[in-house]
Amino acid sequence: MALILDTNALSAVADGEDSAMKLVARVERLAVPVIVLGEYRLGIAQSRQRASYESWLHEWIAAVSVLDINEETTHSYAAIGLQLKKKGRPIPANDLWVAALCRQHSLPLLSRDCHFDLVPGLRRLGW
Repeated sequence: MALILDTNALSAVADGEDSAMKLVARVERLAVPVIVLGEYRLGIAQSRQRASYESWLHEWIAAVSVLDINEETTHSYAAIGLQLKKKGRPIPANDLWVAALCRQHSLPLLSRDCHFDLVPGLRRLGW
């Protein structure tokens, strides 16, 4: 099984949270959207433990797939965004990109953010 990580999941893995680590350990392939990588790097830049997190990320990122946004992603982004807007339940723009990548790659998402449950067809795993 493969799994996409949201920013809060990436943070939990970096911090060695037991419950998140147990889920990740059962997965054959991990993927992180480029959007999540950007959000996480912003967090690192503001952290007092910057050097430690940068070192961890440098090693960790070599073992996972980084999912880039492309033209196909934009179609999913627009479709999901329109569906949620019509329901009066929009989600943050960065999370809309993450949802679009989940749909594009037909992969579940590890996240604590329940608003992903509003996205039709997206399977969210919490911990």
